[in-house]
Amino acid sequence: MTAVTDEDHGKGDGTGKPDGRWDDGLIARRAAAAREAEETAPPTPAEDDAEPQVEAYAPADGPLPTRLDALRELVGLSRARLDRDTLAEAGRVLDEAAARQRLSSRHTVIAVAGATGSGKSTLFNALAGAPISDTGLRRPTTSQPIACSWTDGAAGLLDRLAVPGRLRRRPHPGPAAFDEALQGLVLVDLPDHDSAATEHRDQVDRVLALVDAVIWVVDPEKYADAALHERYLRPLAGHAEVTFVVLNQTDRLPGEAADLVLDDLRRLLDEDGIALGEHGEPGATVMSLSALTGDGVPELREMIGRFVSDRTAATRRLSADVDAAAARLRKVYVAEGRPGLGERAREEFTDRLADAVGAAAAGQAAEREWRRNASRACGTPWLRLWRWYENRGLPGSLDRMGQALTPPEEELTARQRVEQAVRIVADAAADGLPGPWAQAVREAAFTGAQGLPEALDELAVKAGAPGASKRGGGTETGRSTVPQLGGRPPKPPRPKWWPAAVLAQASMTLLQIFGGLWLVGQIIGVLEPGLVTPALIMLAGVVGGPLVEWACAAAIRGPARRYGQDAERRLREAAAGCGRARVLDPVAAELVRYREVRERYVTVTEFSTTGR
Repeated sequence: MTAVTDEDHGKGDGTGKPDGRWDDGLIARRAAAAREAEETAPPTPAEDDAEPQVEAYAPADGPLPTRLDALRELVGLSRARLDRDTLAEAGRVLDEAAARQRLSSRHTVIAVAGATGSGKSTLFNALAGAPISDTGLRRPTTSQPIACSWTDGAAGLLDRLAVPGRLRRRPHPGPAAFDEALQGLVLVDLPDHDSAATEHRDQVDRVLALVDAVIWVVDPEKYADAALHERYLRPLAGHAEVTFVVLNQTDRLPGEAADLVLDDLRRLLDEDGIALGEHGEPGATVMSLSALTGDGVPELREMIGRFVSDRTAATRRLSADVDAAAARLRKVYVAEGRPGLGERAREEFTDRLADAVGAAAAGQAAEREWRRNASRACGTPWLRLWRWYENRGLPGSLDRMGQALTPPEEELTARQRVEQAVRIVADAAADGLPGPWAQAVREAAFTGAQGLPEALDELAVKAGAPGASKRGGGTETGRSTVPQLGGRPPKPPRPKWWPAAVLAQASMTLLQIFGGLWLVGQIIGVLEPGLVTPALIMLAGVVGGPLVEWACAAAIRGPARRYGQDAERRLREAAAGCGRARVLDPVAAELVRYREVRERYVTVTEFSTTGR
């Protein structure tokens, strides 16, 4: 639509028909302008706003679809571990990317943004070739986004920007309107980003998040404004490839002042982290011009034409958005070092559980049981009688003393050892992980550890470990997570040489009895005197019995030790299996989940165009 100024109205003779012509009216002049445009305009293919829009800028085999898919999977896998606010920006980027891909790929939407009095509306009109956006001394001049589209088919894009239909324009017929390089350009003039009206600033923030590129217009007075650099330029430093920074009103600067201000502007942009597109390198375009005098406007129009003709602005904008979202998520996905559950941590956890369940004590008890059985089988009858006396539980017996020495807080100590083992292995697995994943690993460990002390106590009872007992109320049985040991360990087997040792010990006992009876018979006069022979026989039995017992004790030392080690190993393996099923496996599952999301995050950042 062509704006009409006071100069366009003819000064007639009161009839509205000067020079005897009828076409000096507003409608007639618009019709003439339209005919002139049709005659001078190059042929263009017909378009219809209702025509289906083609797919996004990125080719099917480009990195952007892969990165978007990885980001979508990353968000899906992380919803159970990360809060909604952390994933909000990534979700917004995915939604906006999907919305942009459904719209026209033939159009490039560029916003013209700037502060109050920077001359952005004047530049907007200069690019459009017509006074579309109001300019003047009254502030704020631009209260709503105004769009100018060079070609048809951009209705969907403008609907997405919420530009009212009454504020949608076409460029003035002329060289700017028919520039082949600008076909597909949609230029949007925004309200002042530093406007006193809050709704104006909100509109600027909303539209800047949706456009494909932005032209920042600054003036010699406000080019270093902290509000511009801290609120917009610095956070959008990763969008340098779709950013133009234009120093306007250079006609107000004398001599070389414009170059000095432009150099200082470049310095500030460099401090903001914005890459400058110099020497053919990708980055922001920085230049100076005067929208009022037209100096530098053709050069800017030429740059915009090349930018639009390339038709990659949407892809670069979306890629920069993905980079920004990935940078915000870095702290919740990138670990310090190489986190995980190493073999050493697993072994130490098993050692602590074995210590808590009393595996070493159970092995020692099994070894003592083996020795006791050997002593009973191969020992002298007199020693066996003494041990029988001890086992009666009389005051002063060893068993009674052992019971008295058992600390009453042993059960609590074992529970504390189990809790300590779980806490240590959880800390080792979570070491270096980002906060949310470290918390998930610890929760998995502590949740799995519920009931672990009772399960280990049941193992100790089944293995007959010293000091093990059913806890108050009993321990649940039949749990699938508790390895079954098949009840108490079987009675220690006897070696093949034990019958011979028993026979030898019996022989020594018979010699003692025979020699003793012989001596008694001589003493009472039943037998003929002769003390040497019966004494020697009795002495042989008395000395031979302990010798046989000593030889058996030496022979059973190795088998008893092996039997005790085997009992300790079985209880240790059972405790390790219980700890693995309840604690280590859930922790390992959380670590696997973290590695999955870490791989997705690497895919998201692998093809970063901003190096962030």
